[in-house]
Amino acid sequence: MATLNRADWYDIARDTNWTPRYASVEEIFPDEMSDAFGLTVEQWEAYDEPFKISYREYVAVQSKKDADAYSVKAALARANFFDKAAPGWISILKMHYGAICLAEYIAVLGEAKMARFGKAPGMRNMATFGSLDEMRHTQIQLYFAHENIHKSRQLDWGLKTYHTQNWAGIAGRAMLDDVILGRDAATMSIMLTFALEQGFTNLQFLGLAADAAKMGDYSFSNLISSVQTDEARHAQIGTAALKVLIANGKKAQAQQAVEIAFWRNWRLFFSLTGPAIDYLTPLEHRHQSFKEFVHEFIVAQFERAIEDLGLDRPWYWDFFLDTTNYYQHSGHLELWFLRQTLWWNPAGGVTPAERAWLEEKYPGWNQRWGRLWDVIADNVQHGRQDKLFPATVPMLCNICGLSIGGIPGQGHHVKGHWTDYGERRYYFCSAPCKWIFDIEQQRYAGHKSIVDRLLAGDIQPGTIDGTLEYMGLFPGERGDDADDYAWARSALPPMNDRSAGHADAAAGL
Repeated sequence: MATLNRADWYDIARDTNWTPRYASVEEIFPDEMSDAFGLTVEQWEAYDEPFKISYREYVAVQSKKDADAYSVKAALARANFFDKAAPGWISILKMHYGAICLAEYIAVLGEAKMARFGKAPGMRNMATFGSLDEMRHTQIQLYFAHENIHKSRQLDWGLKTYHTQNWAGIAGRAMLDDVILGRDAATMSIMLTFALEQGFTNLQFLGLAADAAKMGDYSFSNLISSVQTDEARHAQIGTAALKVLIANGKKAQAQQAVEIAFWRNWRLFFSLTGPAIDYLTPLEHRHQSFKEFVHEFIVAQFERAIEDLGLDRPWYWDFFLDTTNYYQHSGHLELWFLRQTLWWNPAGGVTPAERAWLEEKYPGWNQRWGRLWDVIADNVQHGRQDKLFPATVPMLCNICGLSIGGIPGQGHHVKGHWTDYGERRYYFCSAPCKWIFDIEQQRYAGHKSIVDRLLAGDIQPGTIDGTLEYMGLFPGERGDDADDYAWARSALPPMNDRSAGHADAAAGL
């Protein structure tokens, strides 16, 4: 008997809506789990997913992807790339696995929520495959991370990060809880698959795979490419949902959901990818700056995506663009200074050649940031170990969980943002973070950053060592300078042996 073409049966097979007889539609699709926008099942039936795939096709494609990824890994196992790679690149791998592996698992739960509570049959169908995608991403990245765990205990944080009270893990978990686990299926389809996956992770994996190939890390490059091709498919779930919402008069609510998620994702994205591109990647393998990457792959493409849908640019768009000039630099300096609280070893990335590159990509970098690294280098040269680590933890934003900082010295334009709610004052790094808090104050008020916990006496003893143990970081896991401070010893002569003019010349001014 002849086999039907997929186009002849696909729409019928994926249309799984029915007329319930033993329970009401409200009981099957409660608003708090299904649709905070209040659309009917009939309105959601207009949902048209851009990617069409059957289960048989899905299994065939995915099995080949897995076979390719694992075979490349096996073929390259004897090359010992991990032992030969630049320390900065190894730090990128550790940072990626710790931040991403279990974030993929949280996405499993998000996709499963859409598969169960999405009112649109097409959404349920795509999310079913999406949930399988995210489970695969979790498993394969944990497997790759575990390969070298006997060489560095820091790789164990691929599994450990979100099970600890590490400050970076708290920030990441809070964002994921907000945009995934704490939202209904319709809102989450926008926040997770459109704002996060289409806006950031899809492009993040493209860039990371390309950089890995340039580094000669073909095993990791193939892994990330394998993950990215899945992301490109289920990242479209939210696009189709936005079309339905806008067509039914819900543009304002959809716009707000996009703006909340985009900013929350941006605050974490720059703190990981910014230092990786501008500082941790070996200089000879850098092909563009983080700012150039963001403007090419996020600004242009995301802006085009929202315009095609009839949405507006987020109200904070100009501020967002301005932050691409400095967020990654302040973030990297702070991550390096707080390296004991991380599960990877940040590289300084400020040798004379690297500083020249940074000055070329970010005119004025030496005047703003280079002089701060000069002080650190001078402390290294004179053995002032007590000045190479913080005496306390920094002030953290009560929304994104990252520090409240900006441009140092001349050009400093950080403003105070706070809201009084209940019996306390909440502080924020920026106007967008304050705006997010003020929209739903009760949603966010109960969350406590590591600073809140320290001040509340939850961390005992309230010392640096006590805080590190509270965060689950023990000797052998705590971060340190990836190059053992070689950049500081060779980059500049001791500060007290050079005049201001020599300092300017050494800084490349």
